[in-house]
Amino acid sequence: MAIKPPAADLVDRLVYANRILYDQNIVDGLGHASVRHDSEPGAFLLSCNRAPGMVRRRDITTYDFDGNTLSDQTERPYLERFIHGEIYRARPDVMAVVHSHSQSVIPFAITRNMLKPVFHMSGFLGEGSAHFEIREAGGNTDMLIRSSYLGEALAKSLGQHSCVLMRGHGSTVVGTSLEQAVYRAIYAEVNAKLQLAAIGLGEITFLNKEEAQLSSDMNDGQIPRSWNLWIKRLGEIDLDQ
Repeated sequence: MAIKPPAADLVDRLVYANRILYDQNIVDGLGHASVRHDSEPGAFLLSCNRAPGMVRRRDITTYDFDGNTLSDQTERPYLERFIHGEIYRARPDVMAVVHSHSQSVIPFAITRNMLKPVFHMSGFLGEGSAHFEIREAGGNTDMLIRSSYLGEALAKSLGQHSCVLMRGHGSTVVGTSLEQAVYRAIYAEVNAKLQLAAIGLGEITFLNKEEAQLSSDMNDGQIPRSWNLWIKRLGEIDLDQ
């Protein structure tokens, strides 16, 4: 079945998203970002199996929510494309997903401690991150979300949160736009660093629910400022190379 090609601008933004996440040390050779297809219901865009900092226009592939490739793409897919498909299936409000293994987040994932907003830039964390324990869904595994079944379990743990921590693995954040999801992935890591630093100093006064929501709403209007800066940091780059 023929599908409509995604908008060229959306492809470019996804390439930029991957490279920004690498430049900001959220991903390294591993991790991935996706966005819903702009004109094909039940489909999303994700790179083929490539390091985020090396993603090019031709790597962007269309998948259905079951993880099947819909594009004319011969490169192998990411093993964990099911993270993205099942979250899009479960959350119609989600337009973009970022999965990473950013280092400061890992201690929270392995201790079942929530990431909670310590400052206004991380208001999107609301009353705290969600937690995913893969053993509850799949027993002993290699920790990867390599099936629709595990992807569905992850999406269930995410619930209506913006961030889910994955024990022994990393985290996944979602957004209502690609730019917002990238912002959240970056500031989830920043918040984790600050929260870890504050733990040894005494009791932390987190943002309350209302403060977090007000801060999140305010920051959403400022995301283009950061996005444009992050792109400028990349310098003159060829998205085809």
